[in-house]
Amino acid sequence: MEIKEQLLQKANNAKINAYAPYSNYKVGASILSKNGNMYSSCNVENISYPCGTCAEAGAIAAMIAGGDKCISAILIVAEAKELVYPCGACLQRIAEFSDDETIIYLANSKEICKQYHVRDLLPQNFKAAELKR
Repeated sequence: MEIKEQLLQKANNAKINAYAPYSNYKVGASILSKNGNMYSSCNVENISYPCGTCAEAGAIAAMIAGGDKCISAILIVAEAKELVYPCGACLQRIAEFSDDETIIYLANSKEICKQYHVRDLLPQNFKAAELKR
């Protein structure tokens, strides 16, 4: 199975377990690290909306807990008519652990539909080097 298909399968599997009783909007995300490891997660809502967790944030946390620090690719899938794009906060989270080659795949449950680089979706992301100025 091709890497992209594995990412889609893992994101779809994670999406099944999403905890979305308020919005019924289930999202799954999977990451391929630069070391070749895969991590996935789903969105977890909370009755106090700001306390919820996006699927992308959960997958990044799993990657960090697994000992990896750099995203090669991330795939996001949702149960929706339209493709789901990462929110602004998640784009910044993705950028934190990415380089210029990191790919963001957007998919429906059956196939990858769009592909971007982080710089395409967040061209002026905040970088750690900014803190050293």
